[in-house]
Amino acid sequence: MPFPKAVHRTQDLYRRLTVPQFTVVTGLLVIIAGTLILATPVCSNAKVGLWEALFTATSAVTVTGLCIIDIGQDLTNVGQGVLAAMILAGGLGLMAITTFLQGFVVRGTELRCRLDRGKTLDEFGVGGVGTTFRGIALTATVLILIGAIVLYIFGFNDITNHGERLWAALFHSISAYNNAGFGLWSDSLEHYRSNAVVNIVIIVLIVLGGLGWRVTSDLWSNRKQLQRRNLSLHTRLVIRTSLILILIGTVGLLITESLSQDHFLSSIGWSERLMSSLFGSISARTAGFTTVNLSLESISDSGLLLLMALMFIGASPGGTGGGIKTTTLAALMAATRSTLRGQDDVVIRNRQISDKVVLKAVGITVASLLFVLVMALLLGMSSSLNGEQAFTFLEMLFTCISAFATVGFDVGVTQNLSHFGQLVLIVGMFVGRLGILLLLSAIWEAVNKDRLHRQNRIGYPREDLYV
Repeated sequence: MPFPKAVHRTQDLYRRLTVPQFTVVTGLLVIIAGTLILATPVCSNAKVGLWEALFTATSAVTVTGLCIIDIGQDLTNVGQGVLAAMILAGGLGLMAITTFLQGFVVRGTELRCRLDRGKTLDEFGVGGVGTTFRGIALTATVLILIGAIVLYIFGFNDITNHGERLWAALFHSISAYNNAGFGLWSDSLEHYRSNAVVNIVIIVLIVLGGLGWRVTSDLWSNRKQLQRRNLSLHTRLVIRTSLILILIGTVGLLITESLSQDHFLSSIGWSERLMSSLFGSISARTAGFTTVNLSLESISDSGLLLLMALMFIGASPGGTGGGIKTTTLAALMAATRSTLRGQDDVVIRNRQISDKVVLKAVGITVASLLFVLVMALLLGMSSSLNGEQAFTFLEMLFTCISAFATVGFDVGVTQNLSHFGQLVLIVGMFVGRLGILLLLSAIWEAVNKDRLHRQNRIGYPREDLYV
C-alpha cells in the first residue's frame, strides 16, 4: 500500500533528525498547514491570498503579531479560531510541542536522547517531556481562562453582543498570555487606553507568559514559603531583571515623551500617560499590543530607541516571548562587571557562572545583532531597487528588531513593503522564534554529519590577544 509506505518513510526520516532539525522541520510544516487553511474561503475573504496567509501564519506560529491584513475584517470566525490555535501552538513553546511529538515518533529512546530533548524544553532532568508539557498546558489554560473571564465581565463592557464579547475576551487573553500581540481591532487596544481593567489584565498575562513555565512552577512550588532563599537562581534573576527592565522602560518613556511636547503622550493626562508608559514598556518585551499609535509622528526618536532596546532583550527563557532573553542580558552584565573589576570568574548572587554560559550569551547577542543588521540592509536594498516608499533607517531597523524579537510593533512599514521585504520579515520572525543558535545548530548538524561522530582530541597552544 502506498500510503502506509509513505508514513513509514516519513517516520524513518524523522528518526534520523536531531532535535534542532526536528524543531525546524516541524515548525515549517505547521506554518505551511496554517497557510493552506487560512487561505480557504471558510477562513478568510477574497483579500487573503496565499501570500497574505503565509505571512499571517508565520506571524501567528512565531507569536509575533505583525500583520498585512485586518484580522477582525479579513478573517471569518473560523479563521480567527484557526489563528488562535496557531498562536497557542507557537506560544506554548514550539520547541516544547515538537519535543512532545517526538516522543511518539522516536521509540525506545535512550537516556542520552531523553537528556537532549529535556534541554530543548529547558529541562535539565530526566523527568519526561510529557509531564513537563502537561504542566505547561495546564498552567496556560488556567491563566488564559481567568484572564478571559475578567475581560468578559469587567473589561469589554462596551461590546453588547455577549457572543462577540466572549470571543474577544478569550482571543485577547490567548494572544496576551502567548505574547502574540494579535487583536481583533485594527487599532489594537487604543480605544481601551483609559480602561484600567483591560490594561491590568493584559499586562499580567503578558508578564506571566514572558516569565516562563520554569519560573511560574518554581513560584507555585514555594507558594507556602515564598522567600527569596527558597527560589532558584534562575527564578530570582528572571524576576529581578524583568522588574528592572519594566521600571527602566516606564520611567524612560515618561521622560522621553514628556520632554517631546509635539508627540502624543505629552498631550494626555499624567495618570493616562503613566498607564500608557507602563503598558508600552511591558508590551515592548515581545507582546506587541499598543494603546498608543506607533509612528514617527506620535513617538519621539529617543522613545523608539528605548523601545528597540526593550524589544531586543525580550522575555525570559522558556517563556512565550522572543528576544535574546533576560538571563542573557544578566550574564553579559555580570561578565562586564567582572571584567571591570579585574576578576577571573563571573559571579551572580554569590554563584559562579560557567564560562560556557557566558560564551553562549555572547554568541546569542552578537549573532542576533548581525542578523538584525543584515535584515535592515536587505530591506534598504529592496526599497532602493524596487522603487518602494522611502523609509528612514530608524523605521527599517525598528521593524526588523520587532520581527526578529517576535514583538509585532509596527510603525507603518510592514504593509508597504514588497513581497521580498515581507519575506525578509518572515525569515526574521521564524529565526527569532526558534532562536538563532538552535537554527545554526540544525544547519551545522546537517552539513557536518560525519564530524559530529568524531571526538576532537586536538589541543591548540594558547596565546594572548589584545582587546
